[in-house]
Amino acid sequence: MSQTRGKYDFCIGLVLAMSSSIFIGGSFILKKKGLLRLARKGSMRAGQGGHAYLKEWLWWAGLLSMGAGEVANFAAYAFAPATLVTPLGALSVLVSAILSSFFLNEKLNLHGKIGCLLSILGSTVMVIHAPQEEEVETLDEMSHKLGDPGFVVFATLVVIVSLILICVVGPRHGQTNILVYITICSVIGALSVSCVKGLGIAIKELFAGKPVLKHPLSWMLLLSLTVCVSTQINYLNRALDIFNTSIVTPIYYVIFTTSVLTCSAILFKEWQHMAADDIIGTFSGFLTIIVGIFLLHAFKDVNFTLANLPLSLRKDDRAANGTLLSTYDSFNDDEESSACLGETQSTESLSARRNGSLSAF
Repeated sequence: MSQTRGKYDFCIGLVLAMSSSIFIGGSFILKKKGLLRLARKGSMRAGQGGHAYLKEWLWWAGLLSMGAGEVANFAAYAFAPATLVTPLGALSVLVSAILSSFFLNEKLNLHGKIGCLLSILGSTVMVIHAPQEEEVETLDEMSHKLGDPGFVVFATLVVIVSLILICVVGPRHGQTNILVYITICSVIGALSVSCVKGLGIAIKELFAGKPVLKHPLSWMLLLSLTVCVSTQINYLNRALDIFNTSIVTPIYYVIFTTSVLTCSAILFKEWQHMAADDIIGTFSGFLTIIVGIFLLHAFKDVNFTLANLPLSLRKDDRAANGTLLSTYDSFNDDEESSACLGETQSTESLSARRNGSLSAF
């Protein structure tokens, strides 16, 4: 019965995670279009600290779409482990990249399409080899997990790094370095996932009739989640306003996934009982995703499609045979040049002798 229930929960978590990726991927496009409309109107941009986007309905549509995605994501964490739900966020990269090419005129070349495919394949491998988290059924057990020294050190480091990026690095380099604002969103996102997991447990206990509202951890988790999500929205808006959507989304995914997997491994001790093949599979899947993200990012300005692939192959064939041809051609050119030079010198010598000049000798 427990195995059947586990499979049922797994399927629910899988469907919710995929739905979440679709909503979140679409939200990037709606928000970006809203920010672009504000820029055309001359309003103060979000990247410069403006908040005029709060009056733009497209931005609110994107926020609602992201909210729906986060709710689905929230529910998915309640039914499935974080190492299953988080890698499926790669689907939002695919959705965002495809929609941005249609609605934002952001070209997705062949490298980008291959990168999207690799991201999906890597996520699939990670799901297959995902580690199993320790079962946490009550808020008391979650409270014990959150008080573990390893997690306390990790959370402290995340807060310190975030404050340094927000207060020191962001004002200086946030407008030029894409990693600054995205890193803030990603590392804080690791804490928000932990809060979501704890609140999911609280909701399950609430439906079971337990006095969850009297437990102080429930309110602490809710407050922490509110602060984390608000910070993420603020700095994600800045990143989207300044940089290309097809670049922000994949980079955010890589750093966010790394942060969440690290946090989940520390909090739920997921890696202690993994077999060697699962460890290799998990890392291979994640490296495959990183390669896909790199293709999306590094070659975004290269105008390369399937249409000009045969032309490139013909150029490669000519280049492969170019050494022999150029050698033969240069040899013939040298012979022809020598012959022409000899004829010229002979003509000049004959003319000199005819004129009685001794310079020819």
